[in-house]
Amino acid sequence: MSVDAGAFPTRRAKNFPLYTTVSRFVRDPLREILRISTAAGGEVARLDLGASHPYVVTHPDHVQQVLSKESQNFVRDGTFWRPLYGLFGDSIMSEYAEWELSKRVLQPVFSTRTIRSLSDHMARAINEAVRQLDEPARDGRPIEVLPEMGRIVHDTVIKVLFGDKIRQAEADRLIPAMERLATSIAFRFLLPFVPKSIPLPGDRAFAEGLRVMDETLYELVERFRYDAGEGYDIFTALCKARMTEGSGLDDHWVRDNLLAMWATSTETTTVALTWLWPMLDRQPEITGRLRAEIEEVVGDEAVRPEHLHRLPYVKQVIQELLRMYPVGWIFPRIALADTSIGGVPVKAGQTVLISPFLTHRLGSVWERPLEFDPERFTPEQNRARHRYAYYPFGGGPHQCIGRHVFNMEAELILTAILSRYRPSLRPTDGPVEARIGATLRPNQPLYLTLERLERSR
Repeated sequence: MSVDAGAFPTRRAKNFPLYTTVSRFVRDPLREILRISTAAGGEVARLDLGASHPYVVTHPDHVQQVLSKESQNFVRDGTFWRPLYGLFGDSIMSEYAEWELSKRVLQPVFSTRTIRSLSDHMARAINEAVRQLDEPARDGRPIEVLPEMGRIVHDTVIKVLFGDKIRQAEADRLIPAMERLATSIAFRFLLPFVPKSIPLPGDRAFAEGLRVMDETLYELVERFRYDAGEGYDIFTALCKARMTEGSGLDDHWVRDNLLAMWATSTETTTVALTWLWPMLDRQPEITGRLRAEIEEVVGDEAVRPEHLHRLPYVKQVIQELLRMYPVGWIFPRIALADTSIGGVPVKAGQTVLISPFLTHRLGSVWERPLEFDPERFTPEQNRARHRYAYYPFGGGPHQCIGRHVFNMEAELILTAILSRYRPSLRPTDGPVEARIGATLRPNQPLYLTLERLERSR
């Protein structure tokens, strides 16, 4: 049953002052945020951070109000958006007219027809990247999961972003630079109200990563200044838009969108696929069912896009993976005008934090929310679920335009690995838990041993 935002009498949000939990927050901020969400039980919570007092919204009805029904009133702006705006500028990750322009230019790149034309290129890139695991598999040498998933993802995303227009040396510079940006932004992301004049850990590494990204991307833009060439890739679309007479677009706009699309399509996919292996390691029956489906459909072939519609359990596993570890775990909105959420007054200028990670773990919404269970995503279960009980790519007008590419890429990578190898997770140093930051990375390195399947070529 849907809840009308104004149907309740005025009520107060549950208040959670930081000073009462500061030691727990410093020691394990994600665990503390989860505790607060559980205590709030789907009601609007208010965090007292001293310098800031954001609301945390988790109930599907309330999330739908913020992201869809009142999306024009809740915008990507304010203190908590500042670190991301400093990185992505006036791009698809911004707001207002700048966002509308970028979305209009990029939307055709993610149309069904264009994705179909890109899918074969993606599959070839993925199969080639996965085949490079043959050497450590043959030698019995463990691979570190996150960097190897990152390598496979980057090799794939480069095709979608740049087509054949980027040189290998340029790609080799961008990949470690993006890794540096993704890991060093954590403190600015967690403490956005700290002025830039006050140094925080990671600032120097972030500045160096950004310098390399800027140098490389601007050099690429300069090389195709007068002839963008042909192709369905994002870089070509951006360059053609900039070259249109009277567009008013410049190199910086191209750079902002390239960096935004690169970051949102690599870091998030890499981290999600890294979490896949400890999930499967804990439940071998799921791995066995996956392997049986893949063997029946793919056999000893290289995986192709046309295989995917015959791999429903692969799709369910990826969907459940994104329930546990959604692409964006938390994101802010700021209210432009006074309103109320669940009867709680929200004044203009106040920040609302939306978290798929928290909503996806609400006991009032999901049975056994901490258990990895792909059966949640059968067609029957999907039809019965609240639209905003599950929103790993956000929702409303700002829903991620690349979500279909992500799903295809993740399904192809999972299928390519399991059709070729039998992975085993090496013992870990204690429980594998999430470490808070712009994304939720594991708290320790994870290693896989790969056994090459006899039938794989």
